Amino acid sequence: MTEPSVRAGSGVPAAVLWDMDGTLVDSEKLWDIALYEAAEWLGGTLTEQQRLTLVGSNMTATARYLLGVAGRTPSPGAIADTGEWIRNRTATLFGDALPWRPGAREALAAVRASGLPSALVTSTERALTELALDTIGREFFDATVCGDEVDGLNKPHPEPYLRAARLLGADAARCVAVEDSKPGTESAVAAGCTVLVIPNDVPVDPGERRFFRVSLVGVDVETLAELFAGD
Repeated sequence: MTEPSVRAGSGVPAAVLWDMDGTLVDSEKLWDIALYEAAEWLGGTLTEQQRLTLVGSNMTATARYLLGVAGRTPSPGAIADTGEWIRNRTATLFGDALPWRPGAREALAAVRASGLPSALVTSTERALTELALDTIGREFFDATVCGDEVDGLNKPHPEPYLRAARLLGADAARCVAVEDSKPGTESAVAAGCTVLVIPNDVPVDPGERRFFRVSLVGVDVETLAELFAGD
């Protein structure tokens, strides 16, 4: 697969908004373990195709889905208990160093060195995100928005990216979001962001303000500025 060409432009993004799971770190593989085991704990079996539909999903939606897979009633109590089980199992898995996606750490460092503001925008809840940041590095981000901090308006709703832009004092329409999943990309586009899509486990459809690369290798501020060509 070849990299698409992007015309050179003079615009510089106001900020860069980074997704976490599957984009910066290959933590989706750890979520795989937790979700397959959670389905078994509930007395069901999660297929690979079903698992892929949960990429980019938040905890409440994931717990509700797993209860349905297991043939259980998704009552508020059952959703809460299932979410807690998943949290505890994932926390154990996140306790070790998370594997980086290719080029991700270098891209974060390049943006930080440029002085551009950055935010982490993830569907993962705060407690687990804090564990992940032990690997990723808190110093790369001026703000973080987690899945349990958006009043239930999770990706693909635009609120996570709108909130990140507000925290940075930036216009979302002048921000670049970096994403790997369909819900995340839809969230960022709905917020008005330009999106650099690095597909990982699932394909993402082409569309307006979506630019695709196979990895973050070689991505720097110049690369991100080129996405605003023609503005």
